[in-house]
Amino acid sequence: MVKIMVVEDNVRVASSVKKGLASQGYLVNVFGDAESAIKEAKSVDYDLLIIDIMLPRMNGIELSKQMRAAYPRIPIIMLTALGSIDEKISGFDAGADDYMVKPFEIRELFARIAVLLKRHREISEEEIQGMLTYDRISIDLRSKQVHSQGQLIKLTPKEFDLLHFFLKHKETMLSKDEIARNVWSKNFDTGTNYIDVYINYLRKKIDRDFSPKLIHTKSGHGFVLSNKE
Repeated sequence: MVKIMVVEDNVRVASSVKKGLASQGYLVNVFGDAESAIKEAKSVDYDLLIIDIMLPRMNGIELSKQMRAAYPRIPIIMLTALGSIDEKISGFDAGADDYMVKPFEIRELFARIAVLLKRHREISEEEIQGMLTYDRISIDLRSKQVHSQGQLIKLTPKEFDLLHFFLKHKETMLSKDEIARNVWSKNFDTGTNYIDVYINYLRKKIDRDFSPKLIHTKSGHGFVLSNKE
């Protein structure tokens, strides 16, 4: 049975989420603070975490960072009452795989969870190989390390996920919608620019000081990872 941890101090929201997830056959445990969640995670293997940003004492951003460091592969969905680009980027940089703004439709949460669990299983199969390479770039899927021409490149968790997706689809044109659905597990919102923001972050780290340039923008089409100009 899939085990899900919910870290949410709002009793009404926590109860609603637990009831909904239980109806889908998930085993759900709810915790009202980060400290209790950290202690629980040491003794129980969870398949997915749902973390609210506004928690007492330690907030959800810090909790997500600690959970991601301790459990690198576990999917994390963050919940928040706010939906600004800066806050979303902070959540993704803390290790979140997806982001939902309250209030949300419980059926959408079901769909997001299903996508993340499916991706988690696919990554597990891919990790049999353990390494992806293209031109001067190599990424180790176990250690989460990235090298360019032998030089270690430090990426945030979401930058790593984005590069991983590019490498799995090298020399293939990728639309913003495809990137959003596969890296962030959501449909692309034309009113936001977080895809462009993260691609610019990634370019600065893997392209700015190296040659050939690998991430290319094709106006009106999307992006492609290629060693061909």
